[in-house]
Parts: sequence; structure tokens; C-alpha cells
Amino acid sequence: MATTKHTIVALVEDKPGVLNRVASLFRRRGFNIASIAVGQSEASNLSRMTIVVDGTSTSVEQVRKQLDKIVEAVKVSDITAEDIVTRELALIKVKATPDTRSDIIQIVDIFRASIVDVAPDSLTIEVTGDEDKVSSLLQLLRGFGIREISRTGRIAMTRGAFGSIPQEERPIRRPRARTVRQKAS
Repeated sequence: MATTKHTIVALVEDKPGVLNRVASLFRRRGFNIASIAVGQSEASNLSRMTIVVDGTSTSVEQVRKQLDKIVEAVKVSDITAEDIVTRELALIKVKATPDTRSDIIQIVDIFRASIVDVAPDSLTIEVTGDEDKVSSLLQLLRGFGIREISRTGRIAMTRGAFGSIPQEERPIRRPRARTVRQKAS
């Protein structure tokens, strides 16, 4: 079975240690996380995690089910097969001389990116778009000399009117009680 990139979205309680539990679950299963982005969601006290991993549909589904068992997880979905909107943000610091500065500015304009910092010997560019757009801009700028890159990785959500938490599910579910195993005497 072929491996593909899967996009998993998890709504989790905004508490310390949750990111560590999620990353550890993938580590234990032998998955390499291609990207992970975490931020506030539309519901207070909840964060949205967008995780991109390579794997077969079967193995990713097993991990998704395991993620759903984490106490702080409110909802976990593999949205790979859904109609989704994806974006990525990158900051790119590129070498710029007086001779190359205008060429770089032209390329930045073509990609509808922005120059967010100007230094005597470099330009810092902000680009937002799908992964192909960011990669294409990077490829063109490599010829000028890239000094530094910072990429967010994929963030994603499904298209349409409904959010990830239907209105009837909006009240935050309370954490499941952890059971303590008793020692046999």
C-alpha cells in the first residue's frame, strides 16, 4: 500500500503537555511528522493542531484513533480526502546587492509576497500560499543566495459553512476520568 501525505486536524484542550503527548504518540508509532502547526481555535480554551504525516491510510487511521483517546482531545479528523483550504507562511531572508535588489523585488511582486525587512545586504520576504507557491518562490530566490528560511508548515480547514465543531458539540466535553489500576495482592 502506498504512503501519502495525510492532514490531521485535532482540537485539543489548551493545556501544558498536550503537544508533547501528541508528538510522543506519533514517535511511538514510528511516524515522522512532516509539519505541525498549533494555535488558538474559534472556541475558547481549545487549540487547533494541524499535523501532516506520511503513511498508509490504514496506519494513519490507527494513529487518528489513538489521538482521539488522548484525554485532552476534543475532536480528531483526517481531512486528507475532504475538500480543504491549505496555506503555509514562510519568511525568507535573501542576499541582496544593489545590482540584484530590483530583480528580487520583481520576483516578490509576481508571487504577491511582501518585503517585511530591508537591510544593506539582505531582504526579508513574507509569502503566504499553498506549499507549491512557497516552494516555487524559494527555488527562484536560491539563485540570489538564501541566508535563512522559516516555514510554518501546512495549516488547513475544510471548505464550506460548517466549522470543525458543530454547534451542538460546542460545550467543551469534560476530560475523561483516568482509571487507576489496583495492584493485586
